[in-house]
Amino acid sequence: MPNYSGSWNLVQQMQAVAASNWPVPPGTFAIIASGYCSTQRDKYTYAGCVVTTAAPLAGGTYEGAAAGNSSVGIFALASTAGGAVIRATRNKYIYANCTNTTATSATNPTYGQSATGNATTGIFALGLICYSPSSTRNKYIYSGCVNTSATSASSNSYLGAATGNSTVGIFALGNTGSPSTTRNKYTYSGDTNASTTASSANSQGGAATGNATVGIFALGNSTTTRNKYTYSGDTNAVATASSANSNLGSAAGNSTIGIFTLGASCTRNKYTYSGCASTSATASLCFSTGGSAASNGTCGVNV
Repeated sequence: MPNYSGSWNLVQQMQAVAASNWPVPPGTFAIIASGYCSTQRDKYTYAGCVVTTAAPLAGGTYEGAAAGNSSVGIFALASTAGGAVIRATRNKYIYANCTNTTATSATNPTYGQSATGNATTGIFALGLICYSPSSTRNKYIYSGCVNTSATSASSNSYLGAATGNSTVGIFALGNTGSPSTTRNKYTYSGDTNASTTASSANSQGGAATGNATVGIFALGNSTTTRNKYTYSGDTNAVATASSANSNLGSAAGNSTIGIFTLGASCTRNKYTYSGCASTSATASLCFSTGGSAASNGTCGVNV
């Protein structure tokens, strides 16, 4: 995206916006796919906690994943409910003009995914391939929309969750044969994978988001439990719980708050990193489960 500086009059700005060339301020909103075979996506504007309809997906999705940078969000459509139809299809959501286009597909049709990334790449854990748990990951390079294989997870898994900062992604593997506490650390420089500090309890169907300092993991598995993962020192602690049990939820945020959709409902929580406070957030516009979410920029993460 161009680096705009100097003085611009309103006409020049509006022309740039219409051409999708005007930068969107980072951390302004999240795009949240409802899942459960729906094409519905919500735009959650952090200022005022306002929810409006966003450009829909090109097809219904369930148990997919999303990652992005300050310009685009990449959404894996995954499956229809119950895995009746499994796809490698992805969509690209362009924040500047709220449009949706086709993105480069995954290496395999898959569902039960998780994803995170930095300003240049998104790392997608593919989850179930041919209905079997896998350790396969893909690297999506935003510049050029290129998809390649990425370093595998430490074990086969699905229904995980992931978040990170600009240097590492922390993946909760989820179900590795049963719900597990296992996490991996993916270092973007060098594309290396290593074991890291486990969660406080078994996790499956969770959700995660964070800022440059901490990642907040909703463990899912129909519990209210959340963990706080501090990247410096790779430490894990219990975080403020959700307002209700969570499973197959989704999350995205900016540098100060994370918005968690709890799954199997319209309920959302707002997690404020400073003070670790959790409060009610504006609900989704339709029933949401097995959804995914991406945000248009978090300083120190994807900006």
